[in-house]
Amino acid sequence: MISREDVLAQALSLPAADQEYVADMLERRIATTHFSSPEIGEHWTHEIDRRIASYDGGDTTAVEFERSLEHMQQALAEHRRRKESQ
Repeated sequence: MISREDVLAQALSLPAADQEYVADMLERRIATTHFSSPEIGEHWTHEIDRRIASYDGGDTTAVEFERSLEHMQQALAEHRRRKESQ
């Protein structure tokens, strides 16, 4: 049986394009097996690909993590306030 270290060494010896292919195939496999159904994993992988293409194409911009986290915390606090006042 081949060890994972051997697999890694072989993968790292591949040309960059082949490494990207292997990484993409592994990511897709992992993404589709960590959800309650393969369909959900496939939809999520499609959504990630769509978002990356949108960013790469200049249709969307990035937001710094700290600002994004701040925004989510503010939205959650507002949601809780509205819920408590009902």
